[in-house]
Amino acid sequence: MPRAEDGPHVTALIAASPPLDINSAYCNLLQCTDFRETCVLAESGGRPIGWVSAYRPPADRDRLFVWQVAVHPDARGLGLGLRMLEALLERPASAGARSLVTTITRDNQASWRLFEALARRLGATIDSSPRFDRAAHFGGAHATEWEVRVAPLSDLSR
Repeated sequence: MPRAEDGPHVTALIAASPPLDINSAYCNLLQCTDFRETCVLAESGGRPIGWVSAYRPPADRDRLFVWQVAVHPDARGLGLGLRMLEALLERPASAGARSLVTTITRDNQASWRLFEALARRLGATIDSSPRFDRAAHFGGAHATEWEVRVAPLSDLSR
């Protein structure tokens, strides 16, 4: 689990992981503290190489929403993203979640492959639908974000 001191490292890792949107340093600090139980920081040799930020939406505790998955360029292709998601699902903070949800733009093939692999690994289904539209929600400045749902989840937190 991350700590406040990891915030600057998380910010740098996200910045080195296009096409991820760069959050404010303050946002990353909040994730490393207030949401630390649903975030995963992977390190190698004391250096952050992977990050998953997630939370349980207060209005729908059956869902686990994954905000970002970042893998340092040096660690790509090693299955780290999938291992971090599995570690997240094994945590007590994920207990009782029935679905894992994220949003992905159509052109982010690495993220599509990651969540498809997770669904296969869990024996779950994956479906998607537009959540935030390019024109209606982003004023044309950002591609449509598709909500991707992996369900059902097994309770792996035991």
